[in-house]
Amino acid sequence: MSGVSRGMIRCMELTPELTEAVDHVLSTTRAVRRRIDLDRPVEDQLLYDCIDLAEQSPTGGNQSTRRWLVIRDPEQKKAVADLYREAGGEWIIASYEGVKDTGHHNEKVLASAAFLAENLERMPAIVIVSIWGEHDASGRPGLFDSVIQGAWSFCLALRARGLGSAWTTLHLSKADEFKELLGMPDGLTQIVLLPVGYTVGTDFKAAPRISAREITYVDRWGDTMADNADGPLSFAAGPGVTVEVETKAKPSAIWPYIADPDLLARWSDEFQGATWDGDPGEGQRFTGRNANDVFGEWETSSVCTHYDENRCFGWKVQRPDADQPGTQWRLEIIPLAGGSRLRFAMRFGPGDSGLTWNISENPDQETEIIRARQDEHRANMLRCAEGIIELAEATGGS
Repeated sequence: MSGVSRGMIRCMELTPELTEAVDHVLSTTRAVRRRIDLDRPVEDQLLYDCIDLAEQSPTGGNQSTRRWLVIRDPEQKKAVADLYREAGGEWIIASYEGVKDTGHHNEKVLASAAFLAENLERMPAIVIVSIWGEHDASGRPGLFDSVIQGAWSFCLALRARGLGSAWTTLHLSKADEFKELLGMPDGLTQIVLLPVGYTVGTDFKAAPRISAREITYVDRWGDTMADNADGPLSFAAGPGVTVEVETKAKPSAIWPYIADPDLLARWSDEFQGATWDGDPGEGQRFTGRNANDVFGEWETSSVCTHYDENRCFGWKVQRPDADQPGTQWRLEIIPLAGGSRLRFAMRFGPGDSGLTWNISENPDQETEIIRARQDEHRANMLRCAEGIIELAEATGGS
């Protein structure tokens, strides 16, 4: 869309085709490093057009405070690349060599990052996005919230034109050195460095991500909704609960404490004890036992839905229909730099349970009954997750 800066943007009617095209750009804009065409130059006007589009993004106080530095000169690009390697690029290259051909879960990411560190000066253009102002740690808006969206709009505009980029902030560990190298004034904050070039092919795909249903909470933190439902919170909406706890323990140290439902009985009110019907694994059953003053003693038959070592253990409680579980549960270990995050999630239904019995007895209190049950589960699940982390850390898992 050339000529954006001259105010010649044509008003376009929103159509399904246009929406689909926009959605495609939003869902397929990837970090591109190894698939940048290092030999194809990028036209100046194209970069200016993309910056014009990026400048349409919101900014605090409606002030034009973003600034863009495009680096094309080979000697300047070489100086930037050398400093980038000093800032951490050499460490990335060495880290990749350490995991190369090992099947390590970060091998592909490190290979791509190492390629960028080794070839930054060969990128057709390097764009550094900055903003006037210095962060004062006050928590007030107006700095990062005025530039991040502009930089990402720039990446989207590139993608729509067959170009790619890779968001990197590695250079910021030597921000002062970069400032001196590039002649930047005081009072300016560097935000992101973007290598830019045409991509080799345009067949980028949407990345696997956690569903919005799992990471979006409704009305209260941690309360989820698996299905749509009009009106107040109801059982038909598939309500659930999620808690998350971070730890320095590695996934392999956490796994033994989530992979055995009998161990979960130490904290969870879902079990007083549990035994596998056979060898642990996906599709296998285990029997849980419990009791309370309302229902007395009972047993539940559960089927393991997820059993991915060092990653995920999930199950559904079948009472009695296999396709209509009363509750569904999942413990997931998410690797982090220097540790892990343990995510414990559950949802009610869609089958019958004690919750549905309570609702049927008190239909006018459905929302309140669900909220109370969510609170009970939240407390127990948090206690369970924290207990697992405590055991994992105590056994030297950090």
